[in-house]
Amino acid sequence: MARLRIALVAGEASGDILGSGLMRAIKARHPDAEFIGVGGPLMEAQGMTSYFPMERLSVMGLVEVLGRLKELLARRKLLVQTLIDEKPDVFIGIDAPDFTLNIELKLRQAGIKTVHYVSPSVWAWRQKRVLKIREGCDLMLTLLPFEARFYEEKGVPVRFVGHPLADTIPLQADQLAARAELALGEGPVVALMPGSRGGEVGRLGALFFDAAERLLAARPDIRFVLPCASPQRREQIEQLLQGRELPLTLLDGQSHVALAACDAVLIASGTATLEALLYKRPMVVAYRLAPLTYWILKRMVKSPYVSLPNLLAQRLLVPELLQDAATAEALAQTLLPLLDNGDSQTAGFDAIHRTLRRDASNQAAEAVLNLIGAAPSQ
Repeated sequence: MARLRIALVAGEASGDILGSGLMRAIKARHPDAEFIGVGGPLMEAQGMTSYFPMERLSVMGLVEVLGRLKELLARRKLLVQTLIDEKPDVFIGIDAPDFTLNIELKLRQAGIKTVHYVSPSVWAWRQKRVLKIREGCDLMLTLLPFEARFYEEKGVPVRFVGHPLADTIPLQADQLAARAELALGEGPVVALMPGSRGGEVGRLGALFFDAAERLLAARPDIRFVLPCASPQRREQIEQLLQGRELPLTLLDGQSHVALAACDAVLIASGTATLEALLYKRPMVVAYRLAPLTYWILKRMVKSPYVSLPNLLAQRLLVPELLQDAATAEALAQTLLPLLDNGDSQTAGFDAIHRTLRRDASNQAAEAVLNLIGAAPSQ
């Protein structure tokens, strides 16, 4: 069989992790496979020649995107033309749907097989995007089972491959070792996780610290730990802490150690809630958006829940306190009983972990190679 040429485009660090795992699994079956496209340092380490630095695609927020729109559109147009000329066996768009779905559509029209890895949240809002996905995508790879069911209903070829986090996080974390690593000692520990983006921390940081002060008043032996997502977030959090007296350990990154060490988590809605679930930690989920954004989304979102644990369980497994309901008093009152009786919430977490633990990279590689008829070389 001729040497495989595989094109991939990832737009941010999480996509770089997924892409490198997929490339490694493909190389195990086809050691001479060639990889082209756009990726980060992990994908480059697996042998990709990136056409331009992945950072040029990592833009968050509407205003930032508008400022870079001309460049992004020009890069996408050139990328499409380059890939049509290179004629890869398959193109894999990893997450970054606003950038990659359009590329998939153009390449598929040019006769190139296309895969999208990581479903956008079409099941929750902007459901009409599924029509574009059906037109532009030969195969959708989802990390979560309820996403696959949605695509099956809409007639999109799909495969649920499992979640890489479920593969890497142990089924049973060593809490004592994590506490020793962070020098936390005995007594209850609460992890505070107000998000990784500046806007999230701006809306939730002070609220979480107000709730922490109430928890401390009720349980004076309590300790807090907060993993900072970046040096910028740490600086922002240190400013919010000025004038407060909290027994709080700030960490640089290390969110997994914090989750392993704690007894309960006060957490912003997002991927971190899945990590908390995989560490089997009881949690209270909070979220606040700009009032206008919340008003618009409330009318657009079709899902009854916002947090991944509840979406996965298809029922209210963890408390969600959103917008005006997210007060310091309510957060503290909801979290307090979980310190002594968290099992009532976490009983279903292990089953979800096992459902998601499917060796995602190998599942994804197998699905891609089946699509293009490239059975593993013997």
